[in-house]
Amino acid sequence: MYNMTSIRVYADKIYALWLREVKVFFREKSRLVASTFTPLLWLFVIGSGFSSSTSVAHSIDYQKFIFPGIICMSVVFSAVFFGSYIIWDRKFDFLKSVMVAPVSRSTIFTGKAFGGMTNSLIQVSILLVVGLIIGIQFSPLALVQTVVIVLLLSFALTSLGLTLGSYMTSLEGFQMIISFVVFPLFFLSGALFPIDKLPQWLSVLTTVDPVTYAVDALRNIILGIGSHPLGLDLLILLIYSCVLGALGTYSFKKMKAV
Repeated sequence: MYNMTSIRVYADKIYALWLREVKVFFREKSRLVASTFTPLLWLFVIGSGFSSSTSVAHSIDYQKFIFPGIICMSVVFSAVFFGSYIIWDRKFDFLKSVMVAPVSRSTIFTGKAFGGMTNSLIQVSILLVVGLIIGIQFSPLALVQTVVIVLLLSFALTSLGLTLGSYMTSLEGFQMIISFVVFPLFFLSGALFPIDKLPQWLSVLTTVDPVTYAVDALRNIILGIGSHPLGLDLLILLIYSCVLGALGTYSFKKMKAV
């Protein structure tokens, strides 16, 4: 009975933290508009502009080819930048109070991470509707698999963003450092180009990028093409999620209230 009560209390704390993040996200509608506009800009401007002059494997239209990469782009930018909110939150807002409350740091991290995952999933849902408009077909199984990939990637990258944010006290400093993280993660993932015939030095960099495996998995699911087996992509994403989640939990335990 004691164990069940403890689990319920723990779940209620996570739920409260998660719900707060979701409410804040919907309240700040500019965040939703801005985070959705950039991927759509890349999809329609870059995708349409290069589709007439760029050919990819299996004669797939370039706009459809980069669609899985644009989904991952949305997750990368929203999840990693999610860490910037805890800097302000820790100084002046809700997190400042929570950190001195009788709530474990691992609980705070989990609630924050789940909130970031939900925010990413909402943005990706909008992109999936856009995908239907441009002619991409989704089976029910493909939708479920896509959600799994998005959740794994968003948990890993939200954990990374929260880890970085936990060590930073300046929002400006975070934004400068994060630029060295977000853009390499996106551009080295193969979101905009096939990774089969890259130079060796570039292949090494794409191999250590977790976003590479999310892009490849989504291409397997949505377009039926990919450089790796779907099971391998899932396994590597799961490993990254566990490692970065553990790192984030450790970082939150060491984080100091400002």
